[in-house]
Amino acid sequence: MPQIEIHAVKSYIEENIGNFHSTRLQNLKKLKLIQILKRKNPYLFRAKNILTAQNLVQTLLDAHLSSQEETLFGDFLEGLAIFINGIVYNGKKSSADGIDLEFSKGNIQYLVSIKSVPYWGNSRQINKMKDDFKKAQRILRSNNPNIQIVSVNGCCYGRDNNPDKGDYFKYCGQKFWEFISDNSDLYVKLIEPLGHTAKEKSQEFTDEYYQIINKFTLDFSKNFCVNGKIDWEALVKFNSSITEPKVGKEF
Repeated sequence: MPQIEIHAVKSYIEENIGNFHSTRLQNLKKLKLIQILKRKNPYLFRAKNILTAQNLVQTLLDAHLSSQEETLFGDFLEGLAIFINGIVYNGKKSSADGIDLEFSKGNIQYLVSIKSVPYWGNSRQINKMKDDFKKAQRILRSNNPNIQIVSVNGCCYGRDNNPDKGDYFKYCGQKFWEFISDNSDLYVKLIEPLGHTAKEKSQEFTDEYYQIINKFTLDFSKNFCVNGKIDWEALVKFNSSITEPKVGKEF
């Protein structure tokens, strides 16, 4: 069985981390204030006693970006995991619905659903994953009735001290990266190369971020502030009324 070379992991990260940064920046540049005003809960932000347009805009924007970045970076980590497993176990991206990775170890065929976070779904979403595992198992057994199959929910960080979930195993953090690579130290060796070009890309993103804050604050003030105060009633109507009210300025 081939061993994963850290330099190969570093090369993959350095070649691909730029896609995460560029997509993150492109999404920020394309973002419209109207998008986040319609998607975020105005009642929550009123309950937090936010009093200035800039504070509200920045809080809304940060909440939106945090959710979006988690998804983008999760996609990057999924690709990294499949790359590493491909070297060590000749694993591949699965074509089955809901399954990200397939590989064999010994006499066992593994089906892996990769998530970036350990607490990623509600009971309905978890049941959907279990159904996807069962469907993929049926397809594999239709060609080989005696095949031994193990389903795994792999999470890129965190820990779970009770990995046996009955229908599947849940491996988090160190356990997940060791499972796909046969290298118990890999999970810590990923940190350093992830910083490749991070300072340069972060500054570029920060410059754009504050331009967006200034622009969105101006647009918000023109449409949802009266005499310097946030008009919460107008904001709630814009967000939730049956018929969307017209605003004074397109944004």
